Amino acid sequence: MTDLFWQTTDYLRQGGWIMGPLVGVSVAMWILIVDRLGEFRRLSGGGLNRQLEENFQQKHSGHAKLDQEILQEVALRLRRRLDSRLSLIAVLAAIAPLMGLLGTVLGMIETFEVIAMFGTGNARAMAGGISVALITTQTGLLVAIPGMLMSNRLSRMASNLKTALDETVANLTRTIAEGGTP
Repeated sequence: MTDLFWQTTDYLRQGGWIMGPLVGVSVAMWILIVDRLGEFRRLSGGGLNRQLEENFQQKHSGHAKLDQEILQEVALRLRRRLDSRLSLIAVLAAIAPLMGLLGTVLGMIETFEVIAMFGTGNARAMAGGISVALITTQTGLLVAIPGMLMSNRLSRMASNLKTALDETVANLTRTIAEGGTP
């Protein structure tokens, strides 16, 4: 376990200062992903319907027209809750390869500075800049690819939940219009 820690620390150090923000983007993105996955799992399997009905029951008035508007407002809040943070996850996943590219540019600049000072004869000095370039590119892609995949998966999950919400709202609206109590 300690070997893995030191290998990871060494890898991050070799990538230069850009690795800190890249790790920060990765950690923030995965915290948001885990949060959304947990929320969607809680809302699936009837949880969304329970939330809708509980929120509606707290506000309903007993008047059909007003209750239909209240139901629409409650549904709109739940839709916003489903979409919450999804765009931020997508942005963080999109930023990661750009940060990796920035690291690539910084590494190449470092390499060219070494070439300008020592010529091409000092391969060891040039290797540091090339290492920065490759490590940051790799890390940016390692953060971005699973982040984009999870962003798409979460968007599909949210879409499915919104469809279920719309069906429930339509049924409840019909029940209210017929004079029934949801």
